[in-house]
Amino acid sequence: MKKKICLVLMLSIFAFNGLQAQENFKFMFYNILNFPLEDAVPNRLQYLEVVLDDYRPDIFMVCELNNSSGAETILSALQFLNPNYESATFELNTSDDNISDQNDLQNLIYYDSSKFILENQSIVTSIFRDFNHYRMKINSLESATNPVFIDIIVCHLKASSGTENQALRFEMVEDLVAYLDTFPTDSNVVLAGDFNVYTHTEPAFQELIDSDNNNTIDFIDPANQIGSWHNNTNYIDVMTQSTRTLNGFGGSTGGFDDRFDFIMTSENMATNPEIKFVENSYKVFGNNANVQCYNQAINSSDCSGPDYSAFIREALHNFSDHLPVTLEFQTNQSLSIEEFTTVSTIQFVGSNIINDVLKLKLNPLTQIKTLTITNNLGQIVKTISVKNSLYIEENMSSLANGIYYITSQEFQVKPLKFIITH
Repeated sequence: MKKKICLVLMLSIFAFNGLQAQENFKFMFYNILNFPLEDAVPNRLQYLEVVLDDYRPDIFMVCELNNSSGAETILSALQFLNPNYESATFELNTSDDNISDQNDLQNLIYYDSSKFILENQSIVTSIFRDFNHYRMKINSLESATNPVFIDIIVCHLKASSGTENQALRFEMVEDLVAYLDTFPTDSNVVLAGDFNVYTHTEPAFQELIDSDNNNTIDFIDPANQIGSWHNNTNYIDVMTQSTRTLNGFGGSTGGFDDRFDFIMTSENMATNPEIKFVENSYKVFGNNANVQCYNQAINSSDCSGPDYSAFIREALHNFSDHLPVTLEFQTNQSLSIEEFTTVSTIQFVGSNIINDVLKLKLNPLTQIKTLTITNNLGQIVKTISVKNSLYIEENMSSLANGIYYITSQEFQVKPLKFIITH
């Protein structure tokens, strides 16, 4: 009997250790539609924050980022959710561009620095836009003796249909393939971007996936949805553009009918236990795989479903004409994660010295529903209903000049002081 008990205990310990060493990472790629210069929709950032708060990516990859100011704005939004977020260095497009001005469309990567270390970054030039290469290392307990690297490439291929644009996309991919041919054959490579391809038969896409072309790195589609995507409802679950049918929001219209956005991986990342993608984890964030959504706006009731609420789809519609794509990865290493640092619950937007309008930003982690305003004597003088917003703008013209405090009766929140001076 004792032997049986010992055996059960040993098996339990082995099973526990196996579970303990299995960690998952969440990747997201998003075409962020000329951020921050595209201003047809006011206060666009609040909608991106809804998306980021819901998914909480460990790696967040973007294209169509305009400038360093926009890069810093997104980093601040991420750090409001988790102070461990960092970004790579923002770099302007360097490719020789004789076609049109592409220097306001950049790529960038953001990452949870408790889980990943940015080893280095480099630029791969092409005829049109840069490919940006970020070499990441898993921040694991084994990293000193057995480091695991992921080479992440973020890209934005030439847009529009027609043979000329197909040829330009192919030429861009050839530049990337030449660069990847210098990599070791067992490299873990993630390629994420807005490919702008209409079908898998396009030369650019075939160059990426064709195992007979003698490339050092061949890519696979973790969604396992290779085909002719354009105007084909058989691929509704991987369609990413367009989220809109009406003009006036910026970006493309026409509704949901194309798969332009991808996260692909090198072939070895299907089976490599040190870092592999999780089967069936590839998702288009906001896409409920509802065939009625074809050619509709993503915030339409025709796009409803169990996975993504109307609130999420409205935020996606207002922020961009593309949907993000997501993919989970798994490692058998143990992460070296420090204790999570507490972040602010409430922040001022601007100064804490106000005239009539109090502007606040809330940390969605707390899910506060009500804020209270107290005077210097501790008396409640105003109650603010938060509803479903991360931003609050409240008129304070009815209150006299003086010092006031913001608190919440739902949480133990350190009072935040502000001053009214009409």
